[in-house]
Amino acid sequence: MPNETEISRRRLLQATGGAAATIAIAGCSGEAPEEGGDGGDGSDGSDGSDGSDGDDGSDGGDENANQLNLINSSVSTIDPIESTDTASASVIRQLYEGLVTYPDGVPEVENVLLDSVEISDDLLTYTFTIKEAMFHNGASLTANDFKYSWRRLAEAPQSQRSNFLLGSGFLNVSAETSEENGVGPASVVPDSEAIEVIDDRTFSVTLNAPAPAALDILTYDSFGALPEGYVGDVEGYDGEVDQATFATESAAGTGPFEFDMWEPGTEVRVTRYDDYHGETASLDSVHWQILEDDDAIWTYVNERNADIFPVPTPFYEQSNIDAEADDRGRQAGTYGPLENGDEVNYLGVSELSTFYVGFNAAQTPRSVRRAIAYITNHEELINEVFEGRGQEAFSFLPPGVWPEGPDGYQEFADAFPYGKNETDRDSAQQILEEDGYTPDDPFELTLTTYESEAFEQFGRLTRDKLSGLGIELTLETSPFNTLISRGEEGDLQFYSLGWIWSWSDPAYGLFGFEPENTNTDLIPTDADGYYLDWQAADSENVQKAQDAWERFENNPDPDAEDIRTEAFVDIEEARRDDMIMLPLYHGLTERFWYDYVDVAPTGALGPHYQKYNQTSLDN
Repeated sequence: MPNETEISRRRLLQATGGAAATIAIAGCSGEAPEEGGDGGDGSDGSDGSDGSDGDDGSDGGDENANQLNLINSSVSTIDPIESTDTASASVIRQLYEGLVTYPDGVPEVENVLLDSVEISDDLLTYTFTIKEAMFHNGASLTANDFKYSWRRLAEAPQSQRSNFLLGSGFLNVSAETSEENGVGPASVVPDSEAIEVIDDRTFSVTLNAPAPAALDILTYDSFGALPEGYVGDVEGYDGEVDQATFATESAAGTGPFEFDMWEPGTEVRVTRYDDYHGETASLDSVHWQILEDDDAIWTYVNERNADIFPVPTPFYEQSNIDAEADDRGRQAGTYGPLENGDEVNYLGVSELSTFYVGFNAAQTPRSVRRAIAYITNHEELINEVFEGRGQEAFSFLPPGVWPEGPDGYQEFADAFPYGKNETDRDSAQQILEEDGYTPDDPFELTLTTYESEAFEQFGRLTRDKLSGLGIELTLETSPFNTLISRGEEGDLQFYSLGWIWSWSDPAYGLFGFEPENTNTDLIPTDADGYYLDWQAADSENVQKAQDAWERFENNPDPDAEDIRTEAFVDIEEARRDDMIMLPLYHGLTERFWYDYVDVAPTGALGPHYQKYNQTSLDN
């Protein structure tokens, strides 16, 4: 059996007949890219760094002259198993590492802490040999650290991605569960996961069924390693720190940077780790200024406080781009001038993402949801609201993830039943009247958007289009983290969010539509779907989606690809016909930076995958 990772991976792909990673993006919830942050279950995606406030690119003074300054949206945690958003992931990637990664968000698996992997002939047992590395607290990395860290992912109460390790359709590691504790981490019998430590440098995992995307799944940051017993939140460990402290101020990973400080809502900073096992950073530190208001971001940028940065949509001019496609299809060139007169570097990358508005089915009738779809003109939104920064979305899955390929995606998009790229007020009015909603007796609906001028403009446009129909729309904005918290509590009626793929697998996105997984009474501890409460809807599509997901789970074998494909399409059809979520656009990640910044271009999985130890400043 070959030992080299890439050879083993090719063997796996040949055996399963699948392509584990094509074009992909990073799976988290997220805000739109122009906000400067990244992606939860649907949620955040920043591309954006922030920068310097002086002519030398520093944020003021020689002590920060070698600090990379970035912009981010609100960070929620620095605990890898608790994070579901790209804003947090951007920081976590500097601190923690797993076995493998997508380098700079390019969907090609690359070893990090992995030296080699052997895969059994039945594709069920993976034996990993790890590299030598040191944690920030001075401890040496061992196989026991991985077992402990993955136990946390499976068992710890705050874990948001236990299903990525144990769930069918994901890694599907064998484990015992206790039915009386329902689903989620609470159901896992402690230390029952099929993870075996062979020696200090070697461990194995055994799966319940083949996982074609196994190595791709392991690029997710929740699989990062921390010292054995560091946090006492799984049985058998008292811990050196409690979880709350660990998640806010006591990081201990193997990454190229160490945690320095985090002032929630204001800033985060990490500093160079001199004993890093890989290429030691030339930067002294990386600093993120937390900004979510478009005007504040634009002021910060034009005062030259940012080295790498976003351009918020209200201030974006497509005509300022002068770029050509590179060998990966990315648009690379220049942008300018900014309001301060600067011309800067530009990179535009089509990402695997979908930004959308979702509905809580328990609070919003199907007729209202479908009426919103009828009056939404996607082409108008792209051109007039989002300034051409993306592609119209008529399915949740982007073209690069569609199970039948781009042609299948186009066929599905062409069949959009709510008036493709038009405002159909007549159909909206008809279905509302059939349900008893009229201008004199309207349904009262509240749209909650995160703090984004573009989505606020979408809200105003939607409210205007509904005028004279049977919906009275109220608009409100919310900080991103607050919106996520309210979603988990079932306190959102109609809301804006996004999803960024972490690997190019339809299941890694569609899992959030399994109706039983959308129950906000169980989110976030015992369910991790989108905030839809779809299970409460009186609709045959609920059962269609549930049956389809279970059909996918029950058919993991390589020769069952057609069954899985049909199941994925059925879920998309059920979502569309119930209009439980209205996709708006597939995103375009754009980065802007000064010439004195030497930074690698990022790929379709997004900038939050990038580690900054290979970035340098020449100012």
